[in-house]
Amino acid sequence: MPEVAHAALVTVTDDSFDSTVLAADRPVVVDVWAEWCPPCHAISRSLAELAEEFAGRLTIATLDSDENPATTRRYQVMSLPTLLVFRHGELVGSLVGARPKNHLRQALERHLEE
Repeated sequence: MPEVAHAALVTVTDDSFDSTVLAADRPVVVDVWAEWCPPCHAISRSLAELAEEFAGRLTIATLDSDENPATTRRYQVMSLPTLLVFRHGELVGSLVGARPKNHLRQALERHLEE
């Protein structure tokens, strides 16, 4: 994830995606981003703060689309940033584009209630 290294965030790769995201026992939101993407940088701090806020209930992971093209293709990510929401190994939602922090929080909370 750009600029914001944060303990509550998890970095995933093509190699670790299945074991980290699909096998998780709680919902996982994967932020698919790229270094060259200004909107990706715009939401990075909000996602880091939300990762801490939702710790223990939801995991927020980051995936660099340029370094992990297999996963990016697998989930047909066409625009960045894209947030992919997984529950019990299944893709259950997505959000494309930068959003304000409170919009991101509301979207994440909806996935905790399901």
